[in-house]
Amino acid sequence: MRSEAAEGRVLWITGLSGAGKSTLAAELAQRLRARGEPVVLLDGDELREVFGAVAATAQNHGREARLALALQYAHLCQVIARQNLTVVIATISLFREVHAWNRANLPGYFEVYLKTPIEELVRRDPKGLYQRFQRGEIQHVAGLDLAIDEPESADWLEEFSSQRPPHVVAEALLNHLQKESAHEN
Repeated sequence: MRSEAAEGRVLWITGLSGAGKSTLAAELAQRLRARGEPVVLLDGDELREVFGAVAATAQNHGREARLALALQYAHLCQVIARQNLTVVIATISLFREVHAWNRANLPGYFEVYLKTPIEELVRRDPKGLYQRFQRGEIQHVAGLDLAIDEPESADWLEEFSSQRPPHVVAEALLNHLQKESAHEN
């Protein structure tokens, strides 16, 4: 549990569609709340709806539109974190510009990258994006026909392993965050 004078922070969970971002974010937020930490959980899918960018068009899903949207997410995280809250956000947002902006501007920024092989993402495909792409029904799928920037210096890199379910990853991440916090104090 953090002191009341503590500054807010942003735990930015990124990876491609189907990597497990939302699942990990929910697990992490639940564990932080159980320890008494005030947490705001944001999910990229919900934020796309809030910001009116759900239609699968080049206007909403092209690189420039995605970059602009990711920067809006980052600014929202900044506003919330400045209120001494922890923000846990799950978003693809794989752009160097966003990662750099986040590091320069977000309090307590901690970047988590879920690196999952495309074969595993296609196998999971919870939203049917990869199947729809393969059938030619959609375009602008991050990691396929839309280039991504893998984080160059993620604070936590989680490479896919079927032996590490989300609750195990969340607990390991939480333990790491606690150790890091203890070293700062």
